Amino acid sequence: MSVNTGDKIISVSFNDEIILISTDKGKYQWKISDVSQRLFKASDSDRNNFRVSPSGYGIHWPSIDEDLSIEGLLSYPA
Repeated sequence: MSVNTGDKIISVSFNDEIILISTDKGKYQWKISDVSQRLFKASDSDRNNFRVSPSGYGIHWPSIDEDLSIEGLLSYPA
């Protein structure tokens, strides 16, 4: 099932084992272990080495080869 949220990512940060994402429509947080084992196992340095896509709908971590979309994240319970 696809959820078209229209949210665009403004910022991404981490607080211990939580990923915090601000979009133009709100602020969200998830346990990292719930959304990505690669991200959960990554070092703080690797977690903080990311790029938000030009469209604002995705995040890429080149050093761990991980990609997450805001649409996918919003399908997880917060």
